[in-house]
Amino acid sequence: MSDRPPIETVEASTLTTDIDSPTRVETHGIDYIPDTERHGRARDLFAVWAAPNVNFLAVVVGATLMVMGLTLWQALAVIVIGNVFSIITGIVAGSGPAAGTPSEVITRAMYGITGNRFNVAIAGWLISVCYLAINWAAATTVAVGLLGRLGVPSNGWTIAISAVVIAAATMVISVYGHGLIMRLYQPLAVVLALIFAGMAVFVVSGAHWSFAPAKPLSGVELAAMMAAGIALVASAPLSYTNSADFSRYLPSGTRVRDVALWTTLGLVIPGILATFVGSLAASAVDMTSPEAGLEKFLPAWFAPIFLISVIVGTIANNAMTAYSSGLALQAVGIKLPRSRTVLLDGTVGVAMTLFALLIWNFLDSVSSALQLGVTILAPIMGVYLADMLWRRNRYDGPALTDDSRGSRFWFTGGFHVAGVVAVLVGIAASLMCSATLVFIGPVAAAMNGIDLSVPVGLVIPFVLYLVIVRSSRRSKESL
Repeated sequence: MSDRPPIETVEASTLTTDIDSPTRVETHGIDYIPDTERHGRARDLFAVWAAPNVNFLAVVVGATLMVMGLTLWQALAVIVIGNVFSIITGIVAGSGPAAGTPSEVITRAMYGITGNRFNVAIAGWLISVCYLAINWAAATTVAVGLLGRLGVPSNGWTIAISAVVIAAATMVISVYGHGLIMRLYQPLAVVLALIFAGMAVFVVSGAHWSFAPAKPLSGVELAAMMAAGIALVASAPLSYTNSADFSRYLPSGTRVRDVALWTTLGLVIPGILATFVGSLAASAVDMTSPEAGLEKFLPAWFAPIFLISVIVGTIANNAMTAYSSGLALQAVGIKLPRSRTVLLDGTVGVAMTLFALLIWNFLDSVSSALQLGVTILAPIMGVYLADMLWRRNRYDGPALTDDSRGSRFWFTGGFHVAGVVAVLVGIAASLMCSATLVFIGPVAAAMNGIDLSVPVGLVIPFVLYLVIVRSSRRSKESL
């Protein structure tokens, strides 16, 4: 990968209010961002990633690790290792300034124009919409609980109105887009961090640091549980296959290492701290109901503040998800402005949320299925990293936006064989090594349930992609 010398950045204050303004709806979608509209510094990415990742889901994951039978220190080891995979997300974000386009367009270089539509439809849109529904459902439950404290009865209308209000707040941020996200998330990250720090102080003071499970794990069983825990924790940073979406406005000479550093720190610091707080809480109280469990640590006056921060954090997280899923619909081929594709995604997500909360609680099934999402996301990340290495992070943004048959990235019938073969083989290998509640692959079963889906899903497609593209190049040069 190329670490080109940095060029002089343009401070946001020198730009006109029409360019990436927080008070105007972003006009760019998957099109190329010209150099005249690039601005900011890599360090601005820290808050963009920290704000949505100071969230309740991380606390729940931390508690889950304890339920799996790990000790407090084993859980901490799993949390640290799982969050280390954020480095990959950070490196991938480095392709944004180089290309000036979002990840959903950059991946055309890996799969071809048509092949990328399949990739984006599944990894960029379907999985994102499912996450929208799951997070909105969780936030709605918290909101209904808060309203109950005020004497508002919990019924269908309360649930529906709460879900719509939370979704509407999310959509406002997503529709306004990149400019608002970049400005809003910096103070938001500070506020959420302070609230979570206060919550952490109360939890730490009541935690049982010497906690040990009733039946301590050992040997293969311990290895299996720790491997499963690492896959669970790593699934969060690996889900951001679209991290270039939020770095593409940076000047084209921004160093990859700078983008990777600030993106990684924005993911790792809140990821480790919030997840470990969940484990600490589970060492002392029953976290079957996470909200109720945490409230046992919190003073009566602080509990509502914390629960409101949970809702706000979910909105921040889902706003980024909805933003990227709107870009994904454009990359799939839907000819609508980004603001409208975002609203379309929001409508689908709200429908799924209301259906889940009011009619049929299918979110448990969806959540279980998403545990298998890492078997798709890890191979996609593996191919992405390999392509960045192969091209030395040199992407022709204007050429990538051309999706016609005669375009440079049409390849063979719209498919790039190297990317398609590598990702499909990677997904198959990752599935074989996966061990979840809904599926256990044959390799994982033969290894007594040890889940190696993440490392296998990353390494095999990474290596295979490089082998195929290099072989193809040698074949062409020999003709």
